[in-house]
Amino acid sequence: MHFGPHRVGEMQKLTREFYDRDTIQVAHELLGKLLVRRVDGTDRIGRIVEVEAYLGPHDLAAHTSKGITPRTKVMYGPPGYAYVYLIYGMHHCMNVVTEADGTGAAVLLRALEPVANLSTNTKGPGRLCKAMGIDRSHYGHDLCSEDFFIAKAADTTKPAIVERPRIGVDYAGEWAGKLLRYYIEGNPYVSRK
Repeated sequence: MHFGPHRVGEMQKLTREFYDRDTIQVAHELLGKLLVRRVDGTDRIGRIVEVEAYLGPHDLAAHTSKGITPRTKVMYGPPGYAYVYLIYGMHHCMNVVTEADGTGAAVLLRALEPVANLSTNTKGPGRLCKAMGIDRSHYGHDLCSEDFFIAKAADTTKPAIVERPRIGVDYAGEWAGKLLRYYIEGNPYVSRK
């Protein structure tokens, strides 16, 4: 799929209002959007092709199910900020905070289709962050900023979405089987079918 040239100044960033909505709706609508990060004057751009929704403290797979902690504070709002954390002591994962202040919900970005200046594997949340150069220094970053944001794609066709259980949340009881992982049907960059 060809998106044509992308320049940060010409891309339409998602607004705070986009993120301040139902988490499942935001998760669906993030598919096909562009994750953009400017690094040393170069724009790294990837098309979001796989996400997982985490619905708040009642969702036993969400980090916020343990309440407000120094780690989860940013997830409680406001919407449109990055929640970045480390897993297994070495892989960063990036979530987009959703809904109103105090909700504790977010969408995990699981996979990107490379669009510009991404030469490494982008399948899976850890590889996605490595390719984009995202680490814990981006915790709480405003995704309405000029150097790190999500934008609308030139191709506005609504993708066919597949719904599956989230990955790695077996500990979450009945929440482990809920269909809260979404990906673009047939996309070769999805981390797992």
